[in-house]
Amino acid sequence: MTVEFLSTPSCTSCRKAKAWLKENEVAYKERNIFADPLTKAELKKILMLSEEGTEALISTRSFAFQEFRDKIETMTLDELLSLLSSHPEMIRRPIMLDERRLQIGFNDDEIRRFLPRHIRKTDLARMISNAQ
Repeated sequence: MTVEFLSTPSCTSCRKAKAWLKENEVAYKERNIFADPLTKAELKKILMLSEEGTEALISTRSFAFQEFRDKIETMTLDELLSLLSSHPEMIRRPIMLDERRLQIGFNDDEIRRFLPRHIRKTDLARMISNAQ
């Protein structure tokens, strides 16, 4: 299974996540969301996998967020998705997803969900035997 890896070149967290994917031999397809912005349909797909909704997706530290902060609260979902599509700098990165899983941002523990199941089972068995 190939992970969709949405990133930007200047993002430190993106570089860390990419290095982790390579180190753990996880197949991924990278896409620079500045050069090739996400469509509203793609953003909806990400939101459908998200447990936190739009809050997990929006980078509140971005300059664009500061510019639109007051307007965001009153926007419809369609308007917000249009805004994010036209201002990809407002989207938290990296975003990693496949058909069932999503991770926004880099987290050492959570990224392990993208390891193949047999590797996760082997790692768990090793940790259990080391704990005994």
